Amino acid sequence: MVTKPKKVGLALGGGAAKGLAHIGVIRVLEKAGIEISYIAGTSMGALIGGYYAATKDIAFLENLFLEIEHKDIYRLSHLVRKKDGELFKDKPVLDMISEQISGFRVEDCKIPFSAVATDVENGDEIILASGSLHDAIQASTALPLIFKPVTINGRMLMDGGFVNPVPADVVKKMGAEFIIAVDVSSRWENLETESLNPIKVYNMIPQALSIIEYQIARRILKEANIVLTPPVLGYKMFQFDDAKEIIKCGENETKNKLRDIYKGCGTIPPQKKPFEQFMDFIFYND
Repeated sequence: MVTKPKKVGLALGGGAAKGLAHIGVIRVLEKAGIEISYIAGTSMGALIGGYYAATKDIAFLENLFLEIEHKDIYRLSHLVRKKDGELFKDKPVLDMISEQISGFRVEDCKIPFSAVATDVENGDEIILASGSLHDAIQASTALPLIFKPVTINGRMLMDGGFVNPVPADVVKKMGAEFIIAVDVSSRWENLETESLNPIKVYNMIPQALSIIEYQIARRILKEANIVLTPPVLGYKMFQFDDAKEIIKCGENETKNKLRDIYKGCGTIPPQKKPFEQFMDFIFYND
């Protein structure tokens, strides 16, 4: 009797540039023939997960980030004064995919998708499962002091990492039977002393946020069947010019866990060539 594969849910965490590892994760899952039935994302996980859910085109995102440089993401000309409530006056990363997702609604995505945001006024977790995809991603990635909060349905929303860094529980509620969580930032880190120069202050924010994420994620990640932790903590928040290396981290972590993923979700691996079988025996034989 052939067992029907489980519906796979992908929970993608935040982490700014470190979240580019999600691209490598998705690409390996695609190549491995593992169908993704649901996606939930927080912050950068919402951007990559939302775009992929809408288009199923991971190659576009990969090529986009491989071609950009740090100076293309955050130029000094994007800085605004503190009184405006944000460090940058626009969201260059989101702007790069705005044209491709213009007009998309969350509920119309090819893969069911939800973005996680935080209510600024009371700290409630807000699950964005309908409405403008662009607005949902913008709200989920609105990190305080860097970007202005986004108002949706009368609620002022900010980065979802404050309430749900890696939304494994969200994708489970969506209907996922086997949950793959990708955690790229919720680890305890020692805060380093930094100058309070406005140009450098964003380097401190993700480190402080990682402490919050670490405490919250420990509980939520219990909902996941498998947790992928690409080794990307050494990269800085806006280190997008290291996209190639960060994406590779996601690829390698997923390849290393493919056996467990196949076993857990019930998907039959594609038939490998003799040489591939030999390499598996050499590197993965228990």
